[in-house]
Amino acid sequence: MNAADLVVIGRVGKPHGLDGSFVVEGASETRELFGIGAKLIVEGEDAEVVGSKQARGRPVIRLDRRVPRGSVLAVPATALPETGEDEYYVFQLLGLEVREEGGGVLGTVADVAPGVANDVLELDSGLALPMVEECVLSIDLDSRQIVVAPGFSGAG
Repeated sequence: MNAADLVVIGRVGKPHGLDGSFVVEGASETRELFGIGAKLIVEGEDAEVVGSKQARGRPVIRLDRRVPRGSVLAVPATALPETGEDEYYVFQLLGLEVREEGGGVLGTVADVAPGVANDVLELDSGLALPMVEECVLSIDLDSRQIVVAPGFSGAG
């Protein structure tokens, strides 16, 4: 499987107990990806979740083999549940060109940061745009473009 077909869903964090369980750092919000029987890719090889629980709101899992702390936990993109209408995974938005309606390119999406009221598109140009209907007019994954309403870029 090509690395481009994989989606990072977390990292191996600090140990939790004595049985080989560990806290998943930077865990995906899609908790079923960490359920017992889930198949993950760790260091390029298959691993299966054989123990799963929550601790302080974070997943704690045990795999069928030992893996080093800091290792990336990934799944094939095809293993992700379908998103609802107007819902996207962060990895789908990264690298998309952002342009102002009727204007020019504002930058490309470098990250999507969780906010208090809504997520925020962080662009490589340093611009931060709220992911709200009033700002984000359209997201087209096929053309790899996001169109935002005028007035949110701070220019003008």
